[in-house]
Amino acid sequence: MPLARRSRSAFTLIELLVVIAIIAILIGLLLPAVQKVREAAARASCSNNLHQLAIACHNYQDVSGSLPPSVMANSQVSDISDYNQNFGPNWAVLLLPHIEQGAMFNQVSSSVNNYMANDDANWRSIQGNKIKTYLCPSDTGADTPANAAGGNWARGNYGANAGPGMHWNGGSVGVAEFTGGQWRDHNPSGFASEYYPSWSAGSSGGGVFVVNGGTKLNTLTDGTSNTIMFDELRIGWNGDDIRGTWAMGQCGASISAGNGRIDTPTPNVSLSGWDDIQGCQDNPAIGMGCCGCNSWQVTAKSRHTGGVLTGFADGSVKFISNSVSERTWFLLHSRNDGQIPGDDF
Repeated sequence: MPLARRSRSAFTLIELLVVIAIIAILIGLLLPAVQKVREAAARASCSNNLHQLAIACHNYQDVSGSLPPSVMANSQVSDISDYNQNFGPNWAVLLLPHIEQGAMFNQVSSSVNNYMANDDANWRSIQGNKIKTYLCPSDTGADTPANAAGGNWARGNYGANAGPGMHWNGGSVGVAEFTGGQWRDHNPSGFASEYYPSWSAGSSGGGVFVVNGGTKLNTLTDGTSNTIMFDELRIGWNGDDIRGTWAMGQCGASISAGNGRIDTPTPNVSLSGWDDIQGCQDNPAIGMGCCGCNSWQVTAKSRHTGGVLTGFADGSVKFISNSVSERTWFLLHSRNDGQIPGDDF
């Protein structure tokens, strides 16, 4: 007698929909966890980049006798905040041999050495090269080069701290330098009383990096653990925005200046007209507000939730909350203010 076949019932439509719903719920629960892990990895990578840059600066001083300049500017550059002038190599170009990019630097080393004497601009042949160490994985826009100054400038996310003063033309004296023991910027119109906090008057506060160089770690008299060396910068939201451009020696591109002032008070605050960035397009809705004047000041920014990563002169990396006070933010960016920064970061 033949065995009776057991009939196999198929999934009903309701059962299929239930399974699909359960899978969707599981994906919904898993996705935030995956994103959190991904951001943690990106933040760790960014932190490592900043640590490597600080160590590279220490190595640079060991070899050269001082820290690298924020940017080189020869006698033909009358306004360092104008990217149409032939500004020279910046700190990021000069650090290449110290971040395992010696072969790239060797391609342009003669031009770098000749720039001050004869205006040699051939060093710019490497401006379009992407360098992983100069990019934060959390940011976007790395594939959109900056169009200014001849175009094809590769992106970056780190700005050398030129101090809480604005990035006026300072020549060899430097960006945000202070003379005669008096805190002041290089604006010939004297905007200090309008744009700087009243408590800062009379105090020193030079930048770690200055035009044409010359500062040393021992000039950071506030202590290397109390002085920011590098800030995070966000990449410009379109090709006309130079913010976040590693080889371009301009404020906002690879130089951080003016943090702790009335319109650059704390990290990630950028309202309409606040960043002074040449050629930019104002977009406060995405935190990239700007004034299309020359490049004088920029707010440190990142896509990390709640603040920015900063590299300190002792090689440490610290996350600075958006809630840091304007005073503390100012003092952390000045190398010789002689004051104790707050602990609100």
